[in-house]
Amino acid sequence: MQQRRVVVTGMGAISPLGLDIPALWDGIRTARSGTGPITICDVSNLETRFGGEVKNFDPTNYMDRKEARRNDRFIHFAVAAANEAITMAGIKATPDNAEDIGVVVGSGIGGIATIAENIMTMHEKGPGRVSPFMVPAMITNMAAGQISMMHGFKGPNFCPTSACATAAHAIGEAAEIIRRGAATIMIAGGSEAPITPLGIAGFNANKAVSTNNDNPTTASRPFDVTRDGFVLAEGGAIVVLESLESAISRGATIYAEIIGYGLSADAYHITSPAPGGEGAGRAMKMALRTAGIVASDVQYVNAHGTSTNAGDIAETMAIKTVFGDHAAKLAVSSSKSQLGHLVGAAGAIEAVICILAMQHSLIPATINLHNPDPACDLDYVPNTPRPGTIDIAVSNSFGFGGHNVSLALRRWSGQ
Repeated sequence: MQQRRVVVTGMGAISPLGLDIPALWDGIRTARSGTGPITICDVSNLETRFGGEVKNFDPTNYMDRKEARRNDRFIHFAVAAANEAITMAGIKATPDNAEDIGVVVGSGIGGIATIAENIMTMHEKGPGRVSPFMVPAMITNMAAGQISMMHGFKGPNFCPTSACATAAHAIGEAAEIIRRGAATIMIAGGSEAPITPLGIAGFNANKAVSTNNDNPTTASRPFDVTRDGFVLAEGGAIVVLESLESAISRGATIYAEIIGYGLSADAYHITSPAPGGEGAGRAMKMALRTAGIVASDVQYVNAHGTSTNAGDIAETMAIKTVFGDHAAKLAVSSSKSQLGHLVGAAGAIEAVICILAMQHSLIPATINLHNPDPACDLDYVPNTPRPGTIDIAVSNSFGFGGHNVSLALRRWSGQ
């Protein structure tokens, strides 16, 4: 049986740049930073006191007050982004199609705020005061569960958790579900709400995040020699994936096609990338192979680009290995320079940015790149977006534990 083609017919995003897709793109095209001092919790005694915080978010705009109280912030973000994507795609569950629409939405961390709050409650007031909603609010699969329940989608439903590769895994696996005929439409992406005292303290302890508190908007500086770690961020992003036949039959607007999916393991270290980005390179090679394209077909790579010393160098080396001489002709940029690192949601929001860049023929910038690291010597589109046609883009996501994912996306041209 010939595998079905998979297209994107809807997108949604809650991010440090705003509460929907137009706000996200406005921030990207104007090269604006979404990072700043943290206001949603007390971080006064922490080494890091800034991040990519979602501002002015009210979960009751997306669910009733009772449900909002019972769910963690990462679930709120997922539901909100899914609502936007589903509305954009114009899909609705009916008795005829509900079992053919599924949800794969992941989270790298889940309800860390819920866990921390209930630990304090148990410590101060005893186990009898722990919330009966603690478990369903904290478990990572509940974002997918809530989306399916709210919209009546009865098809395949699960939650990948692979740290910073989570959302890219979700999109890749959802596309595979459609290709093999197990569903026709899939809601896919990721959500994360790690900006809590416990979350920040944990990343401070392993020296992964920036402590540049005096310059919060410029602290995320991938590929810059002065970088000192990633900037923790929150938010959610969702895409609606659909078989090409279904999208055409519905008369749906098609925004892009998912043409390749590569995944691998470093099998090397819990947090450090494999030497030379070897594992990341294998994921990129697989994405190109499954897409049926060659390296020279790609115009843009949305890098994982976290702003960590080892990670940025390893990814640069991997891109040079995979793309060979063509690497010098690629535009490569890191959206984390603007957003910070959304951890389990990063892969989805960066895939969305790739799609928007293809639509608008504008290559996103890597902001805050003023002193390039000599070991990072590709075209990182420093500081200012650049006009340019992108027919094929690759989006990279790599996670603690040695998880690597690359997605290959094609601009939709009606063919």
